[in-house]
Amino acid sequence: MESMMDEQSGRIFREAWIAGVHKYYPGEPKPGYVTPWEDTPDWERQAAATVFRQVRDFITLSAGSTSKLTRAQKSRFVALCWIAQIYKHIEDPKPGYVADWDDLPDWQKETDADIFERIELES
Repeated sequence: MESMMDEQSGRIFREAWIAGVHKYYPGEPKPGYVTPWEDTPDWERQAAATVFRQVRDFITLSAGSTSKLTRAQKSRFVALCWIAQIYKHIEDPKPGYVADWDDLPDWQKETDADIFERIELES
């Protein structure tokens, strides 16, 4: 059972993801990319809340110095935290799910940077 804080954190993460997909994705995104929170699978909700906390803790422990990071650095951090969650929740993930940041499409890099910056606003 997720706590109210986890649900709120996960929702913020998911909302930032969906906003980024709509902003950066070329063409029509896959339905799964913009699935509303209520219809998002439990494992993905848990992963979203966890990555939100990891980013928030990183910001807090850095005493706000993360504002000096580049968008690419922020994006890399979100992507790496997400990959760890994929491995936690999916036994044998597709290679694309755990691709290194350098191999991600630009729309996803930009979306991940936006997620980090949204969490900075919340912290």
